Amino acid sequence: MWKKSFLVFLFSLSVQKAALGCERLRKPNEFPSPRLRSQTETVMRGQNVSLSCFQQNISLEITYFLFRGEKCLQTQDGKGEPMTFNLTVSEAHDLGPYKCKVQVANCSKYSHPFNFTFADPVTAPVLNISVIQAKTDRYITLRCISFNGSLPIDYIFFEKNITISPVISRDVRKPAEFNITESNTAEVKEYRCKAKNKLPDHAKYSQPVTIPSTGKAMKASAPRVYGNTPMEAGIYANLCENQADEKPVPGLEPNQCVSSAQDGAEYSQEIHYAAPMFQQVAPRDQENSNNSKGGYVYSELVF
Repeated sequence: MWKKSFLVFLFSLSVQKAALGCERLRKPNEFPSPRLRSQTETVMRGQNVSLSCFQQNISLEITYFLFRGEKCLQTQDGKGEPMTFNLTVSEAHDLGPYKCKVQVANCSKYSHPFNFTFADPVTAPVLNISVIQAKTDRYITLRCISFNGSLPIDYIFFEKNITISPVISRDVRKPAEFNITESNTAEVKEYRCKAKNKLPDHAKYSQPVTIPSTGKAMKASAPRVYGNTPMEAGIYANLCENQADEKPVPGLEPNQCVSSAQDGAEYSQEIHYAAPMFQQVAPRDQENSNNSKGGYVYSELVF
């Protein structure tokens, strides 16, 4: 009988010690709540991600639990370093909320909830440039837009590889604009723009658009008179070969562009430049002829 009483006493003593230990660990400085983090909150469908659960008390042997809602997904034991859980986010229910639980003996604490959000990557933006050519200056307006990708989208403009604008954010599907005033110059200017949203690793650049020097842009023939109209609009389109996929245009050197323009004017001239977008379409049927050659592919030019 006394043996049974002694065993009951030992069990009671162990429970009391565990309770005292748990009370001690419940103090904020001894056993703080864990932190659950990820390198990114915005993901694409099917993306592999990692969640890191960190407990500041590095002296304890801790069991880590990862929950999504009320469901326990993974369990790991560790000590002294963050615990990493790897996941794939494919469906809406994979977005969360996630919680991390740390447990020592019968003491446990939870992190704050964490949620992912879905986003679609931006597509390569389109750069359009308007130039008003005056006698001493030219006024340039750069417009950049990505037609696909989750909003908001941030845009930045470049002259060659030099940033010339602040970050311009658009939370609606409309172009970002940036204005430049410069003196007439003999230099050829090349511009492009970059678009990115909350998926920073999927930023995209436009095709470069080249503005000829002042001497090339203005027509050398005698001015024509158009009554009281002080300005005539001319339209220039730079048709550059696709550097990655398109074949060279017959009769042109690599990186050479074809330019077309309407007439200039005496006072000032408005010129538009655009980076073309090429969409491949099915080859057209060719006439039956002994001289016809197969293998042609037609592309549609979209501005």
